[in-house]
Amino acid sequence: MSPESLTKLVTLTMPFGKYKDRLICDLPGNYLAWFAREGFPNGELGELLLLMHEIDHNDLNHLLIPLKKKSNF
Repeated sequence: MSPESLTKLVTLTMPFGKYKDRLICDLPGNYLAWFAREGFPNGELGELLLLMHEIDHNDLNHLLIPLKKKSNF
């Protein structure tokens, strides 16, 4: 995990699927858990979804609030 990865969670949107165009940090936990069961996509998107799943699963979403406010989303 890097500071850049955390910033991407609050600035990049989901490029496909039911939650297309939603910020990765705003994806619901059950959607992230589905990826954890079925497999994350390859590449950077999969790494970000895995990171967000870990943050959500460990109830650490509050750590992203200052970054989200800083990025104006």
